Amino acid sequence: MKDDFLAEAAARWPERRALSDVTRSWSYAELDAWVTGLAARIREEDRPEVGDLMALVVDPTPEGIALMLAATRAGLAVAPLNPRLTEPERDTAIMSLAEAEPGSYAVLWTSGTEGQPRGVSISADNLRASADGAAKRLGLGPDDRWLASLSVAHVGGLALVTRSLLLGSEIVAVGLFDVTETSELMDGERFTHASFVPTQLMRLLRHRERRPPPPSFRCALIGGAHASGDLVAEALAANWPLALTYGMTEATSQVATADPDLVRAKPGSVGRPLDGVELRIDADGEILVRGPTLATGYVASGGRITDHRGWYHTGDLGKLDDERHLWVTGRRSSRVVSGGVTVDPSEVEEVLRRHPMVADVCVVGIPDAEWGEKVAAALVFREGDFDLESVDAMAREWLSPAKRPRRWLPLEALPVSANGKVDREAVRARLLPGPDAE
Repeated sequence: MKDDFLAEAAARWPERRALSDVTRSWSYAELDAWVTGLAARIREEDRPEVGDLMALVVDPTPEGIALMLAATRAGLAVAPLNPRLTEPERDTAIMSLAEAEPGSYAVLWTSGTEGQPRGVSISADNLRASADGAAKRLGLGPDDRWLASLSVAHVGGLALVTRSLLLGSEIVAVGLFDVTETSELMDGERFTHASFVPTQLMRLLRHRERRPPPPSFRCALIGGAHASGDLVAEALAANWPLALTYGMTEATSQVATADPDLVRAKPGSVGRPLDGVELRIDADGEILVRGPTLATGYVASGGRITDHRGWYHTGDLGKLDDERHLWVTGRRSSRVVSGGVTVDPSEVEEVLRRHPMVADVCVVGIPDAEWGEKVAAALVFREGDFDLESVDAMAREWLSPAKRPRRWLPLEALPVSANGKVDREAVRARLLPGPDAE
């Protein structure tokens, strides 16, 4: 069928290795034959109409990837669901598929960190444009071996699979992220590239005790959430080749990406937009995006994701430097306004992460009768360390009164959404009860 990326790859590189796990591997021809058999079974057992949507709960394993590709070959549009979704979340997502636009290649859900998740319809052309832009920016090609480190229900995970097929690369699929297994596979030179969210990178750095990756590892693509300056500095000090990326589901993964050389020259910048992607900052500091990677629409909520000029309003705040490299400065909808002072949570988080006892932090605004909102913080302490008074003392020193957290919550780990991002709404809900910091 049209836009069968695996069929294209099997015709071009039949003997090239396409997919592997710890013990097995498949060439493109072998994977193509496996998927053909699965697709025949789907058509026989489910008798779908071409263009129907199929919801799939799949892990990033060879079996999960093959099933997703088979559903596409059977003429279906796939809607991968993260296994970590709760049953009500899964039911809501499945019910919303009835409103999907015809002709979708896939439907993915936004992470919902600022509200309810929404289905996003992504086309094959979106995926091709995304793969082309990423390949040009990072110098990707058929000799790459990508660790499938993200769920295929995450736009970065799906883009990784389709990009590998379009480039003839190998996908190393061993299941959901495990820090010990990932570190061992890296040292065994099983993969050359990986996509990580910042939490995964932080866990790898701690696990490896700042031991650098082997020379065979060429790029860690870091996105999905804000990577703190301290985290980037720690990774660079351990000689990690980092590519910082800014993107979203609505833009089929990457919008702008800084390659490893630029990250070392300008730590924190996410570079210029990918080829073909337009970007501008409006008068209020919001990042706007336009181009061929923009999804075809939302499954519900009116469908359209752009304004009348084709710009997608990201809700993120940023600035462009003299070389038109992008710096993401915050999230518009997560800003806190306390007593008329606007507070960017990422700024407060950066300060709190400097404390030697703090392993991770999430800052949110909570209602306050006097100030409208006040700043609150959930903290993850390093093992064996726990001293709120010390952290509060540092906050008093480094932050103005409006920015200083007035409520604290120690946690063993920050809650995350099904897509692996910190769930700010869950953090906010946890912070509402409890005594104020003095």
